[in-house]
Amino acid sequence: MTQDLHPEILRLKQEMIQWRHHIHSYPETAFEEHNTTAFIIEKLRSFGIDELYTEFAPTGVVAIIKGNKAGKWIGLRADIDALDIIEDNQIDYCSKIKGKMHACGHDGHTAMLLGTAKYLASHRDFAGTVVVIFQPAEENEGGGRVMVERGLFDRFPIEEIYGLHNQPNMAFGEFYIRKGPFMAAYDVFDIKIVGKGAHAAGPHNGYDTIVTATQVVNSLQTIVSRNINPIDSIVISVTQIHSGDTWNVLPQEAVIRGTVRTFKPAVQDLAEQRIKEIAQGIANTFHATAQVNYQRRYPTTVNHEYATDLALDAAIALVGNDKVHCDIPPSMGSEDFAFMLQVKPGAYIWLGTGPGANLHHPQFNFNDEILTTGVAYFVKLVKNQLI
Repeated sequence: MTQDLHPEILRLKQEMIQWRHHIHSYPETAFEEHNTTAFIIEKLRSFGIDELYTEFAPTGVVAIIKGNKAGKWIGLRADIDALDIIEDNQIDYCSKIKGKMHACGHDGHTAMLLGTAKYLASHRDFAGTVVVIFQPAEENEGGGRVMVERGLFDRFPIEEIYGLHNQPNMAFGEFYIRKGPFMAAYDVFDIKIVGKGAHAAGPHNGYDTIVTATQVVNSLQTIVSRNINPIDSIVISVTQIHSGDTWNVLPQEAVIRGTVRTFKPAVQDLAEQRIKEIAQGIANTFHATAQVNYQRRYPTTVNHEYATDLALDAAIALVGNDKVHCDIPPSMGSEDFAFMLQVKPGAYIWLGTGPGANLHHPQFNFNDEILTTGVAYFVKLVKNQLI
């Protein structure tokens, strides 16, 4: 990997590893990241950054770093939350919080942005202001949306916003990005089927919610295969079925939950409509009822053309043109950084971390060797623009 890293960025590596391991040991999930936020604030203050704000989310922090000259404002964002996963790693900094784990690398993202903040706080030879945003609740709960709704971009004149995510099993130290739609919209659905309970030996005396639920699950896939234009992208995944408590009872209720991933609003609208029609129609056939709760959680993550060019310039300057990939296909994964990109121009980029367990896997562990690359990328973005 051809990198020309500032010696002081390289010297941050061991300190960032310590920060990352501490955060990894004490994972906190959506809007519960109080200790994580306190740790971030302690570090920021030790860097000499005193302009700190915590009112834009129940947890999380925003810090202001001013350059030696006036100029534009840009934002750098990292997510800080963990997941409800039991860790399966044999490491000395394994999660100490039962049932919670940093299985997506947000501990690494936080350490990267802390390293960036420390470097910029001691190297203010730039014209403008950098807003470093430590955002809570990226996983499922839309912390990015909350920060926007609570006035983050009203309070500060941020002109562009940038984010980064690690990607295991992509080439180590290489960057991946695309202009336009990059990651899919994320919706969730909850289908509650209510029938009539009965003894398992006398199914004719009830209306079987489990049979009804299985018919619904199978039929939902016809939305993809028979309702949506094959050229358009959509994924409908049933991820939960809950019903019954014992062997000899046909349960009164069954619950089906899942997700929908799309890129186009028209496809999203049709998916919601058909999920409701299919669930209610099949339930009616089996003398049951279906109550459908459909929620649109995250919009499509759309990279702005101008900002993507700036992100590409920074990445190419850092690692070389052959290690920056700008033509990758869109991902059906989702990201609540999308809410910020709806308000301000910006770009989201992936950084490959080499072989390893995938994101959201109980054996995932962020690759510490990539920390300095993330800092160097953010610093290059700042120095390229705030001149």
